[in-house]
Amino acid sequence: MAGQKPDVKHSLSIIPCFVFVEVVIMAGTVVLAYHFEYADTFPVHIQGFFCYDSAYAKPFPGPEDLSRAPPVLVYSLVTVIPTLTILAGELTAFFLQSNWREEKTIISGDCCYFNPLLRRIVRFLGVYSFGLFTTTIFANAGQVVTGNQTPHFLSVCRPNYTALGCLSSTQYVADKRACSGNPVLVAAARKAFPSKDAALSAYSAIYTVMYITLVFKIKGSRLAKPSLCLALLCPAFLVGVVRVAEYRNHWSDVLAGFVTGGAIAAFLVTCVVNNFQSRQPATKKTPLPPPDKLASVPVMVLPCVQSPLEKITELRSRMSPDPGLCIFPATPDVLIPSRSVISEV
Repeated sequence: MAGQKPDVKHSLSIIPCFVFVEVVIMAGTVVLAYHFEYADTFPVHIQGFFCYDSAYAKPFPGPEDLSRAPPVLVYSLVTVIPTLTILAGELTAFFLQSNWREEKTIISGDCCYFNPLLRRIVRFLGVYSFGLFTTTIFANAGQVVTGNQTPHFLSVCRPNYTALGCLSSTQYVADKRACSGNPVLVAAARKAFPSKDAALSAYSAIYTVMYITLVFKIKGSRLAKPSLCLALLCPAFLVGVVRVAEYRNHWSDVLAGFVTGGAIAAFLVTCVVNNFQSRQPATKKTPLPPPDKLASVPVMVLPCVQSPLEKITELRSRMSPDPGLCIFPATPDVLIPSRSVISEV
C-alpha cells in the first residue's frame, strides 16, 4: 500500500465489535434500567418501622412533579449539559489545536471512514450514556434491596396504631399489611436509599468536570476552569439539598447517591476512556546485547565525577592506580563498571 497516507490504518473488526458487542451491552443496560424503573419485575423489600417514629413522620410533600427539582428537570440537565460540553470541547480542540489529532483515521472495509473527531465523540458520549443507565440501575437496585423509607413514609402509610397495638415508640411493626394508604405512594415511599436523583446529578457533574479538567487547555487563566467546574457541581449539590429540604430523602440517602454517581463517573473516566486522552503509539525500546557479548563492546575512558558524599576516596586511591578514571561503553545502553568499582562492591 504505497499510496496510503501515513495517518490511515485499516480495521475490519471495529464495526462488528460495535454492532455485536457495544450495542448489545447498551441495549441490555437500557432494558434492565427500564425494568427497575417502570416494571414490577423486582419487588421492593418491605421493611418494618417503629411506632410513632418521628424520623418518618414528616408531612407528605406531594408528587415528584411538584418538586422544586422535578425529575423532568433533573433528567434534562444530566442529558443536555454533558452532551453540549463534550461536543463543544471536541469541535474546538479539533479545529484549533493542530497537535490534537494523534489518532489515525480507521478504514473499515471499502465504505466506512472513522476520523479521530467522530471516534472521540462517539466514544465519550457512548460511555457517558452507558454510565447514566448504569447509575440508574445501581440506584434502583439499592432502593429495591434495602426498602428504606422516606422521611414522609408514615404520612402516606397511615398505619392504624390502635389495631397494630402500638403502646410506645419502641414497638417495632413488621406486618406487611400495616399501611392503609395508597399502595402506589407507599411503594414509592419505600425507595429512599440511595437517592436516584442525587446519584444521577453527581454522575453527570463529575463526568463533565473531569472532562473539562483533562481536555480543556486554557492559557493565561488559572481560575477559568475551576470556576466552570464549580458552576457545574453546584446544581448537583442543590438537587441533594432540595431532596432533603422537601422531606423526600434523608441526608444519608443523598450522600449515598453522591458516592454512587461519583464512583461510577470516576471509574469510567479513568479505566474506560483513559482520562479522555488519545491512544499513544507504543515506543520501541533498544534491546540490550547478550551478556556473552559485553566483553566485545568498545569502551571509552571518561573523567569520573566524584560525589561529595563519598567518604572512601582514600580506599579507592589505594586499590586503583588512577581513581579519577571510569570506563564506560561506547554505546549508551550498556554500562561496564571499572575494576575499582567492582572491588568496592
